[in-house]
Amino acid sequence: MTRMKMDCRTMPSESGCSLVIVGEPEEVLRAAAAHAVDVHGHTDDEALRDGLRSMLTEDADATLEPGTFLQLIAFRTQHADEMEALGDEWAAAIGADRTAQWGAVGADRNDPGRYVEVVAFPDYESAMTNSKHPATSAFAAKLAELAEGDAEFTDLDVHSVRRW
Repeated sequence: MTRMKMDCRTMPSESGCSLVIVGEPEEVLRAAAAHAVDVHGHTDDEALRDGLRSMLTEDADATLEPGTFLQLIAFRTQHADEMEALGDEWAAAIGADRTAQWGAVGADRNDPGRYVEVVAFPDYESAMTNSKHPATSAFAAKLAELAEGDAEFTDLDVHSVRRW
């Protein structure tokens, strides 16, 4: 069963609560309801539970397992902030058709201007579906304008995962 997550940081609150609960859907729902009552003063009723259910998201960390497909994209740019904004535009444009589960961009400490993005997909087929989407094609064209030279792609099938 897919592990789910409830993150208080996604809800505006006066307390600035930062609790994150991860587990099986029903155990997360029970713990989140108890937390909402105990810490935030809500009443545990069906309206609260429905609202909490709508906030459940898949735990992206749990999706990194054998069979996951990772794409590494190395590129050079002096426009990292603009590229980040384009990523947000792409996510809005692709909407529910997005098959990418998560991504992370790192700046190379030893080579200023070089970045590597890691994007995770459930599997290779999902990545190809994502790549063929018109929103992804438009995104790639805009990124190419901001990059210096061609991006280098590395496609990886996750063989094993270790969590320390």
